[in-house]
Amino acid sequence: MKVFQVGAAGGVGRRLTQLLTTRGDAVTGMHRGPAQGETVREAGGIPVIGDLIADSVDDLARKMRGHDAVVFSACAHGTGMDKTTLIDGKGLQKAADAAALAGVPRFVLVSVFPDALRGGEAGEGFEHYAKVKKSADVYLTRTDLDWLIVRPGTLLDTPGTGRVTAGPAVPYGDVHRDDVAAFIDAALHEPRLSRVIVELTSGDTPIADAVARLAAA
Repeated sequence: MKVFQVGAAGGVGRRLTQLLTTRGDAVTGMHRGPAQGETVREAGGIPVIGDLIADSVDDLARKMRGHDAVVFSACAHGTGMDKTTLIDGKGLQKAADAAALAGVPRFVLVSVFPDALRGGEAGEGFEHYAKVKKSADVYLTRTDLDWLIVRPGTLLDTPGTGRVTAGPAVPYGDVHRDDVAAFIDAALHEPRLSRVIVELTSGDTPIADAVARLAAA
């Protein structure tokens, strides 16, 4: 499989690149700066310069053409509400339109768990982020792409366990970035898992089993 990653230098993206290339897939990782390009390369991917804000749909489609799937895990990372709108919102719309234009059928979006940080001091910026991410989910579901939306709980950098709780609606919780990447790796190679939204937290089910059960359902 040839996978195009938007957000390849991020915490989930670089872990996913390592998993995909280890199994023999080819990964192209879009990045903006030299440091990010080196991160993509070190993970085993092929770096390509791109910018969700500056690039047009046609620009992105040229980069995506020839791939089998797109994984979108890009995020504005608290750089301001305007950047959140442009990257997490309009950036996703551009990427989805580009995938359709380039003839890339499979599209996986890493979204956000609806209950993320609720009850805390989330603030106006996070509320805007949650609204934009939900709008992006809605946009993707209205395309003709073979989409999959993964909504992980609060992300942890500690080593993963290889076990998760996954379903259309699950209790809120934390989840390791390792396990999010492993779930997407498995999901990309399970064509029956299509056009569904999956909430994902840490749990007791081996990742391969969780993907197989969702696909069978």
